[in-house]
Amino acid sequence: MNDAAGVHLVVGGYPPGEPAGHDMDFARLRLLELLAEQDGVRSTVSSDFADLGRWLGRSRLLVSYVAGPFPDEAQNRELRAWLEGGGRWLALHGTSGGKAARVTEEGRTRRMMVKLAHHDTLGCFFLNHPPLRRFRVAVAPGHVLGEGLPESFEVCDELYLIELLAPQATDILLTTELPVDPSPPRFGFAYERDTALQADGRTRVIAYTRDIGRGAVAYVALGHCHSRTSNTQPLVDASVAADGRTPLTFRGPWDDPPYRRLLSNALRWGTGATPRAVTPPALPHQ
Repeated sequence: MNDAAGVHLVVGGYPPGEPAGHDMDFARLRLLELLAEQDGVRSTVSSDFADLGRWLGRSRLLVSYVAGPFPDEAQNRELRAWLEGGGRWLALHGTSGGKAARVTEEGRTRRMMVKLAHHDTLGCFFLNHPPLRRFRVAVAPGHVLGEGLPESFEVCDELYLIELLAPQATDILLTTELPVDPSPPRFGFAYERDTALQADGRTRVIAYTRDIGRGAVAYVALGHCHSRTSNTQPLVDASVAADGRTPLTFRGPWDDPPYRRLLSNALRWGTGATPRAVTPPALPHQ
């Protein structure tokens, strides 16, 4: 009997086939490589959430790395029912986004994210991110996905500002400190109020898990990458490049041991699989 854990991987941008500012080929390949390290896993791959129900029925885990695609209302109902029945969803980076509306601000047209049904299932909503920057991430002790991670680590990435939609039911794993969004005027997305800032006035949530019925969601905001042909970053923080010029190729946290360990932990959490290779040793505390 085949008892392999099914994993459905959704990686893609919008419009369909476009990278939407990310190196989707690189992210897809890295995720498949990590899945290949898990024993007893078989994978399917899509570029969006079309026919989602077709794949969920044979999957234990859904993994998404997207910039634009999102489950529509019907797909979200299928996803929610699957999660309540015991499925698990590892949602990465731009999964907290989705549809943007055009708004006028100070006489200029900007984009503002629209809160939709899939955000309620996911448990968070993307507001904006400042230019690529280097920042320190704190790791909550004792979290199911934190095995082998240091107490904190530095990362070069997009620092997502996400609003938690079910904070009382959320088990926070990663946080960082950023009291004020340092984005230049009219950079990125518009938002009415900084609902990503926690009650202490300085903390931002970067990763968490939450239960839904007999299933669960894990969301990790980290993970930007772009190539020479997919780069749309107009500038970066001085902590990335002193002259503010965007690197043509950017891998961010993908080559950093803490991020790779985090993703490996999350895949094992989602599939119940064991590593095919020897588990990497615990990372040194920084």
